[in-house]
Parts: sequence; C-alpha cells; structure tokens
Amino acid sequence: MKVAVVGLGLFGRSLAVNLAKAGVEVYAVDSKLELIDDIRDEVAVAVQMDATDERELRAQGIHEMDALVASIGDDFETNQLLVLMAKKIGIKRVIARAPSPVHARILKLVGADEVVMPEEQAAAECARHIRQPSLKGYFELIEGYSVAEIEAPESFTGKSLAELDLKKRFRVNLVAYRRPSSDPGLPARINAVPMGNDRLHKGDVLAVAGRDEDIQRLLSAPPT
Repeated sequence: MKVAVVGLGLFGRSLAVNLAKAGVEVYAVDSKLELIDDIRDEVAVAVQMDATDERELRAQGIHEMDALVASIGDDFETNQLLVLMAKKIGIKRVIARAPSPVHARILKLVGADEVVMPEEQAAAECARHIRQPSLKGYFELIEGYSVAEIEAPESFTGKSLAELDLKKRFRVNLVAYRRPSSDPGLPARINAVPMGNDRLHKGDVLAVAGRDEDIQRLLSAPPT
C-alpha cells in the first residue's frame, strides 16, 4: 500500500512514521526542507515540493498513491486546495485533517472522502479517561456502538465468565481479554477465545463490544 502524507507538522509526521512502521510505503511531502530532512530516514520517500502544483504531484508519482492524507495544519486554504488537486489527479481515497467541525464540512464539500480532527478526538479521549480511569481504549464502530478496553472491575476478580454473564447482565460481548504477565520481562497474555469457565484475575483488561450506554453501565458495575 502506498500513502502520501502531505504536511509534516506534529500530526503529519507522527502519522507518516507510524504508517511506515506498520509496513506502508509512505511518501512524506512538505514545502519545508528541514521537515523533510528530519523524516527522510524513516519513510520510503521524502520530498520537498509544492503539493498544490499538479505537475509536481504527477512528476513525483503522487497520482499513483492508494491514499493521500492532507495535513497542512497551518494553512487551511492550501489544505483545501490540496484536497481538490488530489481528487483531480485521480487519488481514490483522500483523508483530510480539519481544525474544526466547520472546516471538516468544507473539506467534505470539496471532495475529501474522510476527515479527521485529531485535536478534538484527542480531547474527547482524554475526557473519557478522566471520567473513567478504568477505560483503557476506545474505538467507535458506528454512532452509539463501540469496542472498548476496560480494566476488569475489582468485583470481577476470581469470577468465571459464566458467572459474570456479561451479555445477559450488561448486554455487551466480551471479545477478548489481556492478562499482564507476573514477569515484567514477558509480554501480556491475550485470550482471544474466552470460555465460560475462564476466571478473571485482578488487572485483567477486557475488550468488550456493545452500545455505549451498556459499556458505561459495565464501567460503573457495583460490587457483586
């Protein structure tokens, strides 16, 4: 898979490096040479160029990318123009970074297939964690339904999954659970096929799927 990340600010650089680590062929693009030099050894290709110039985009093979991420955070008009240009040269999947919901709507109107608002999403994640420290991770499937990683309530310690009966009591599905190793040098153990006779230990992290309100009820589970 080939992905162009245009705009190497904090978000763009982090995204490019993480994609590269995951095995994606990343083309990192920015108009500032110092940002290109900083990332050159961490991605497949790093290019200093004007990403709103159609001829330059084609010359660098950007039109052949599977996806392009428009993340020019300090100049919304340029980012908007980049989205238009990316669709014009035939990139099928264009993902744009937006600083606000209003900007997100504009980017959608000019052709972005997907829009991300990292600051807003990070703030929402932080707020969830402040409200519920036992919430370790969260992924929205569709509006109102999510997969969440939660620390097993203390009252679950020593109980079998059959006894807990999470589906009946909370209307959530247990997808898997992770148990920290007693040896700091060893990785955590993942049980991806939980069985009814499995018993939970203190510190286990549960991956559950269901409605947000049901997951919230599980997070607030009273002692049993």
